[in-house]
Amino acid sequence: MNKHMLAAAALAFAFAGPVIAAETIGEKAQATAHDAKRGAKKAVNRAKEAVCMEGDLKCAAKKAANRAEEAKDATVDKAKEVKNSVD
Repeated sequence: MNKHMLAAAALAFAFAGPVIAAETIGEKAQATAHDAKRGAKKAVNRAKEAVCMEGDLKCAAKKAANRAEEAKDATVDKAKEVKNSVD
């Protein structure tokens, strides 16, 4: 599943190169807010993973699910940023 996320992110970044339009101040603020929200979620996930006591297999599954969700969130946010810079 992570390979699919990485492929989607790679495609998004590949098409982001020729974009020249500038983001507005509101769009930049929104991008910063998204970065902060992702950072906070990541910190919470890492804290929960550090204290996981459900057994190695369940903890590893939760860790993988957290990484997949973080990758999805980053890809969605980056796509929004690219869209905003094109508009």
